[in-house]
Amino acid sequence: MDVYEAIFKRRDVRRFRPDPLPDELLWRVLDAAHHAGSVGFMQPWNFIVVRDAGIRQRIKAVFERENTRAMENYSGERRRIYETLKLEGILESPINLCITCNRERGGHVLGRNSIVDTDLFSTCCAVQNLWLAARGEGVGVGWVSIINNVALSAILELPASVVPVAYLCVGYPERFPDEPMLQTVGWQERIALDELVFEDRYGQRPLKKVSDDCERPSFER
Repeated sequence: MDVYEAIFKRRDVRRFRPDPLPDELLWRVLDAAHHAGSVGFMQPWNFIVVRDAGIRQRIKAVFERENTRAMENYSGERRRIYETLKLEGILESPINLCITCNRERGGHVLGRNSIVDTDLFSTCCAVQNLWLAARGEGVGVGWVSIINNVALSAILELPASVVPVAYLCVGYPERFPDEPMLQTVGWQERIALDELVFEDRYGQRPLKKVSDDCERPSFER
């Protein structure tokens, strides 16, 4: 699978098979994550592999509490759809993985003087590297964003300078859906690229449509 195929076929996976993930495969995708670009070569990330069932049960309880709160944002048909969605695989996936950002690593980092949050942005690059490498290996990844970071930090005993960026469920999926789950259930459609590209200043459309020159890869999606 080349990089374009991995990008277009990447999915947020929630349903996993119970098969264990080989350690050598896990190390490969972690190595890919570790080779992400980072401002000033700060490499602010750590990777906490969570296997312990008791720790996962505690994190699942945090998710359930936050999910109940999130559900209150919706009513009517939107609420009905929300209640049917499976939004995590904390207990089902063979591995949970928390990717953190050490906000003090490297001291005064070259290139970070003006935009302090480049450490967080760099850590997100590591998350994406891992996700694409995993997809290339036939491994599914699901990002659990409905979580309380204060509670998560306490459970994982993170130092004060370290913040969680992504809590991921990792393992072999039951299947890779053809399209994102939220698109399938009618929650959200993909925005057309032409609507998102401006030229020279925000809001100014290019004279030529982006789609005129955008030849998509030939693999099936």
